[in-house]
Amino acid sequence: MSEEDSARSLQSLSTEITAQVPRLLEAMRSVGTGLELHSTLDRICETAAELAHARYAAIGVVNEEGEGLSDFVTYGVPEPVAHEIGRRPDGHRGLLGALIHDPRPLRLADLTTDPRFAGFPPGHPLMRTFLGVPIRVQGEIFGNLYLAEKDGGGEFSDYDLHLVRVLATEAGIAIGNARLYEAARQRERWIDGSVAVTTALLSGSDADDALTVVAEQARRLAGAAAGIVLLPAEGGGLEIVAVSADDPTDSLGVIIPAQSPVVGMLLSGEAVFVDDSATDARLITRLADPFGPNMLLPLHSGGRVLGALAMPRARGDRPFTETERTLATQFASQAALALMMADAQRDRERLAVYEDRDRIARDLHDLVIQRLFATGMMLESAQRRSDVPEVQTGVGRAVDELDVTIQEIRTAIFALQQEPAEAPSGLRTRVLREINMAAVPLGFKPSHRFVGAVDSLVGELTAKNLIAALREALSNAFRHAGAARIEVVVDATVTLEDGRDAVRLSVADDGVGMPEGGRRSGLRNLARRAESLGGASWYGRGIGEGGGGTTVVWQAPL
Repeated sequence: MSEEDSARSLQSLSTEITAQVPRLLEAMRSVGTGLELHSTLDRICETAAELAHARYAAIGVVNEEGEGLSDFVTYGVPEPVAHEIGRRPDGHRGLLGALIHDPRPLRLADLTTDPRFAGFPPGHPLMRTFLGVPIRVQGEIFGNLYLAEKDGGGEFSDYDLHLVRVLATEAGIAIGNARLYEAARQRERWIDGSVAVTTALLSGSDADDALTVVAEQARRLAGAAAGIVLLPAEGGGLEIVAVSADDPTDSLGVIIPAQSPVVGMLLSGEAVFVDDSATDARLITRLADPFGPNMLLPLHSGGRVLGALAMPRARGDRPFTETERTLATQFASQAALALMMADAQRDRERLAVYEDRDRIARDLHDLVIQRLFATGMMLESAQRRSDVPEVQTGVGRAVDELDVTIQEIRTAIFALQQEPAEAPSGLRTRVLREINMAAVPLGFKPSHRFVGAVDSLVGELTAKNLIAALREALSNAFRHAGAARIEVVVDATVTLEDGRDAVRLSVADDGVGMPEGGRRSGLRNLARRAESLGGASWYGRGIGEGGGGTTVVWQAPL
């Protein structure tokens, strides 16, 4: 019904109702104010209750299948009472269900005597008088407007019914406008989220950080309790590699086994939509127990399935609409495309780095070592010709230093020529490799010390993040500190305040220290890595004179 139809309805009302036209027009004006959908529904409930002098009002939004309620907005029920009642009605039974399947105005003197009444849940306020009117948006049923408990204990009259029907017509127009606005804003948010993910993946930042951005954006956009990124595991199944949740540490690194029906569907490129994660037989892990509605979407692009994206909502939360499913599927496809582009970009950058490392290694071998070797021979010749013992001793020490320098350069050349796949898996070896790699741009080799059985005590996930933190700290020292001395300590015998065993990485330098107002992106990355594992990261005074320089500390439980 249009606004013209509303006007004709008003003209057909009795003189008594027409006297209330100013109040009705004011109510219609109030309903049409604003474009946000949920606040519009709140205003409709409040306005209808005031117009019909009802104690309680509610709007039940019919779901897309037309078989139940996807949302239920109330007025007049205090928050503590609503909390005690618990889960809101789903519209599958009782009077609310009857009005969904037969959307006609309904007025009852005592709803508890109606044969369709299914009873009140514990804690629900007592209600007798009842008035229900359907709300149509562009000719289709959007939901129903319910009123209960007429003030003064009387029944709702024909006048109340006429007034509320006119208001419902205006409500349908306002809801239609709000839905269009909400749909446009929703699409805009998902597009902005896709742009943020693409920017993060192609910005050259750490791959794990980029995947965390995917999880964070998915959780925010879907209004989910968590955003989870899964990638294929080496032994089969899907591994959780990035989590955005209130407590991400419980699931990070968990592998969903290959025998899970969901894994097979996702790896074949099929999306999985779940109404209740805790009861769906396709979800075989206990990780699903705290969640309700869930979207599990494959990250596939160009015929390849790169992984999966899960967006579970909390238990009892509303299910995902068809529009949300479509937008989330498009987001997952865009994220997968960005992942492929980022992989290709990293491959190109890695190839450029390898080529540059080969060039540096050749230059070190063909030029620097040969010159140092020739210089050593010249010094040895001068040593033999000198008759002064002090000169012979000093030249001999210089020759020995040149020999040590040549050996260190050869070690650096070996590190430059070594492929990542050739590196042993032990944490100690990986730490030494990072230190040797950093020695080339630094111009000196950082000292190092290990405390405890680091190889056997530190797990793979923690070791992987520790190496990334070490690389970040050494990079910061090279680019910003201007240090002449760096000390690296990996201690696997640390105990946290809560009694848990932990590993601690310390990287201390004698450089310029942390400038006031300087960038902290690298330190934030370190902190985020530690916090994702239940640890922490901070910085303090360095090892220079008077505490000059910076010490970066990173720790995580074992």
